[in-house]
Amino acid sequence: MSPRSGRPGMSRLPGRARWTPGLDPRAERHAPRPPAAAPDPDPSPVVVVGGGIAGLAAATGLSERGVPVVLVEREATLGGRVRSWPVESDRGEPLSMSRGFHAFFRQYYNLRALLRRTDPALERLVAVPDYPLTLADGPTDSFARIPRTPPLSIAAFVAQSPSFPVSALRNVDVGAALGLLDVEFPETYAAYDGVSAADVLDRLRFPEQARHLALEVFARSFFADPRDFSGGELVAMFHTYFTGSAEGLLFDVPAADYDSALWAPLGSHLAGLGVDVRTGTEVAALESGPDGIRVRLGDGSTLAAGGVVLATDREPLQRIVAGAPWLGDAAWRDALARQRIAPSFAVWRQWLDRPAAPGSPLFLGTSGYGPLDNVTFVDQMETGASTWAARTGGCVVELHAYAVPDGTDDSDLRAELSRQLHRLHPELSGAAVLHEEWLLARDCPLAGTDPWAERPGVVTPDPRVVLAGDGVRCEHPVALMERAATTGWMAANELLARRGLPGHDLWTVPTRGRGRGAAHAARRLLGAHP
Repeated sequence: MSPRSGRPGMSRLPGRARWTPGLDPRAERHAPRPPAAAPDPDPSPVVVVGGGIAGLAAATGLSERGVPVVLVEREATLGGRVRSWPVESDRGEPLSMSRGFHAFFRQYYNLRALLRRTDPALERLVAVPDYPLTLADGPTDSFARIPRTPPLSIAAFVAQSPSFPVSALRNVDVGAALGLLDVEFPETYAAYDGVSAADVLDRLRFPEQARHLALEVFARSFFADPRDFSGGELVAMFHTYFTGSAEGLLFDVPAADYDSALWAPLGSHLAGLGVDVRTGTEVAALESGPDGIRVRLGDGSTLAAGGVVLATDREPLQRIVAGAPWLGDAAWRDALARQRIAPSFAVWRQWLDRPAAPGSPLFLGTSGYGPLDNVTFVDQMETGASTWAARTGGCVVELHAYAVPDGTDDSDLRAELSRQLHRLHPELSGAAVLHEEWLLARDCPLAGTDPWAERPGVVTPDPRVVLAGDGVRCEHPVALMERAATTGWMAANELLARRGLPGHDLWTVPTRGRGRGAAHAARRLLGAHP
């Protein structure tokens, strides 16, 4: 345990036969493929395009094996879509803004392995005591007292949740519900080709309140409408966070802004390994010639590369590949070009002149509150915001809206978000806004209902070029930040194997369901006959 947060860490529990990176003894180790040949002293660098989680993992994996790396990031700070950056109030106060709250779940083994490069005990993460989900004019669900291990976690959630009244259980489709336990990855991804998350929810026939709180919240964490979001990805999330893992549903958050707590230290670590870290630099194109790949930068200069990791957002990736006709065959290029972007999302951070009510949760997921999807009190987690709130007597609140419809008027959206905040926190009605930052963006990948096997994965038709990111196909049950980290390590492993160098182990939650015991318990719970 971390003495600071009580957060579970790496340990060998009594009776455990082997080491695992968390508390789940069934966590699976995935060894890299053996090197293709004897070590090749290739002095040419690998250029990693993108300094988000995927690019940082790839750069770490390569540089730790002695491969020269140039890391190119277009923004001024590292972290990609989990970055933060400095802002200044009208009074000249230094403040921080980000793209919104992110939960660092304990199942994120490969992301946590990356963070341990600069924080071995993960002391810069702090535990969040609960993850409440509230339905407008309805109940609030909590995960604080739910056991970690399935099937006890499933039974306890159903027994304790006000969203699962006993009278409604008879309507549940038992076969569809048991299908959530009978999974095997990657086959389960493909089994749901053409099936949306909304279709999965319809088949389950869960109580409407449970549908909103326990299920739709997962789909919307991808900034997607459940009708457009992959049913296979939803089932994988169920498995990863709830039905297939003993790590539990609670999570940690950084104790300071993302840059200070996570990415600036990692950037310094990479520089210490010899990585040439170039922020504020954009990649314009990839060119291939007899002497290898050349990466053309936005200022017109070029970098010679023995390999390239494309760890960018989806649209820059599509632009770079479209401008490199030598990369890949027509089928692969067309498949990549068809990949879609999720709808817009909004993040509104406000520095208010009064505090939230005592006992207000750090993070609250919502359903039925118009466009408002969650509320975060940043001053309860980030030291900079906490210091500001203590000095002013106010609070720093962040409102999120996912899957914002095209054409939505900013002023109307902000007015409705404020109205919904005041429904939840009437004590903040009339508070003076001392500073605010508004972000409306559309750059997250959409995991749609298209065939899973046709989505581009880490390996490309050119063995010198690999992909990484949360929008890249991965056979493991991982998502969001953990998919970014996992595919980053996988990309490094591919290029390391080509150079005859050893790769890095990966860990995931179990890739199969928990078997007949869990299914039998769930069947009994749902009132079906064995």
